[in-house]
Amino acid sequence: MNTTWHQRLTGILFIIGAVLVNIPYTLLIMNFDYPDILRESTGHILTRYQEGGTGLIFTWLAFAWVGIPLLFAIVMLQKVLEREDTPYLWSGTVVGVIGGIAQMIGLLRWTFVVPVLAGTYTDPTASAATKESAVIVFQAVHQYGGVVLGEHVGQTFTIIWMLLISLAMFRSNLFKPWLAWFGILASVVYSLAQMELLATVIPNFPVVPATGLIGSLLWLGWMIVMGIFLLRTKVNATS
Repeated sequence: MNTTWHQRLTGILFIIGAVLVNIPYTLLIMNFDYPDILRESTGHILTRYQEGGTGLIFTWLAFAWVGIPLLFAIVMLQKVLEREDTPYLWSGTVVGVIGGIAQMIGLLRWTFVVPVLAGTYTDPTASAATKESAVIVFQAVHQYGGVVLGEHVGQTFTIIWMLLISLAMFRSNLFKPWLAWFGILASVVYSLAQMELLATVIPNFPVVPATGLIGSLLWLGWMIVMGIFLLRTKVNATS
């Protein structure tokens, strides 16, 4: 693949990946009250999940896997931006891929674990002890798969990748400086969401509301704009 097509394909993958992620996310907002439902009781979450049926399971499956184009784009972006004065890009690429995979693994709990727990909890023949066991297992899986893997490891590694790519943008004529600053701002906002994760284990820990949602939207928007630049800017502009 020549340099021109490599750059353009990278841009296309960033745009497609970011847009695709928003489709199942929007469906979850409409059909599952996500992410607000996560503030409800575990019993309410499991009941609503069971009511969602097969369609909800496949929505979560899609939410986990539609990010695949972004993983390819992250790897391909290294070649687009790589210069002698950006030796950190290889490490940034590894971090970005790990972050994406961690978020995918975290999301897949909703496809392969939560349906079993929801079925157990809503089974009319289940005893009170069985229902309580389902609640406890859900809380443990949600804390580890969601908070630890998906949100802490996944988002933190993604934030580090954003910062490193934004720094590389300052050295590339492919992008305007404001896009690099945009990436840094998005990283800072997204990082504030980590306070909410700590609040799940430290009582009264201060949080900044909505930073997770705003940070993720800024991240997706930043990648779309980056993809547009990759499509429109001539390759020889990097020289």
